Amino acid sequence: MSRDLPKGDIPTLILAVLKDTPRHGYAIAREIERLSAEALHLREGSLYPALRVLEQDGHIIGNWEIPESGPARKVYTLTESGTKELARRTAEWEQYARLMQTILKGGSPDEQPT
Repeated sequence: MSRDLPKGDIPTLILAVLKDTPRHGYAIAREIERLSAEALHLREGSLYPALRVLEQDGHIIGNWEIPESGPARKVYTLTESGTKELARRTAEWEQYARLMQTILKGGSPDEQPT
């Protein structure tokens, strides 16, 4: 399976890969690909608008870094608000996944898998 990411999932995945270390846009995209064993691909046309919204919402902070060689790049760091937002999105995703699993397995809501 190799596919592009649904637009609504992109912010959650960005927050997840920023939870441990700051990264620039290209590194965020490559980390999502690496963690998904190359199954998910994040295009620039989806990545940078999502980063902009997350930054406007205060969930990440972008700072320009100028390396010794090569062009300047904006490095994004998760904020306290972003950590809380990631926890909220993770809980919602886990609940959604449990419900889907219940439906796909033909169970009842009382028999949700853990």
